[in-house]
Amino acid sequence: MLNKIILVQLLFISSLDLASDNDLAIKTIINDIKTGWETGSGEPFRKNFLDFDGARYFESGGQNEGLDDLINHHVEPEKDALTFLSLEFSGIEINYEKDFAWAVANTRVKGEVRKSEKKFDKAGYQTFLFRKIDDQWKVVHTHSSSRDYNPEKHSH
Repeated sequence: MLNKIILVQLLFISSLDLASDNDLAIKTIINDIKTGWETGSGEPFRKNFLDFDGARYFESGGQNEGLDDLINHHVEPEKDALTFLSLEFSGIEINYEKDFAWAVANTRVKGEVRKSEKKFDKAGYQTFLFRKIDDQWKVVHTHSSSRDYNPEKHSH
């Protein structure tokens, strides 16, 4: 009986280690994406996104169709269009179902439009969908939604 209890505990601990390894891998990808947005670099997206026909990425009512569209028409042009961009992901929750995972996060995005010098400060939510392919997690879809930051709504 004691051996069975120890075996169950070891299996539980090893499943926690696997979950924490997966959590670390996914949080690292999310941080890489944050850096890509802030620096206007497509490299983290090419490294961490699964490029496939039919890929779509949504952001506050807009969409990019395919990885090249996301990088060439959204990520990279923002580097020149914005004086600065600051992106935060917090409260990240990750869920797993075999080789599929989804993460939700609170977002805060701040920046300044170079041409108009208009500053923005928005808060909202982000969803990332992942597939594990050849032992690597890859982003297959993202959806972001935000509105003007209101400290009263976010102080709870």
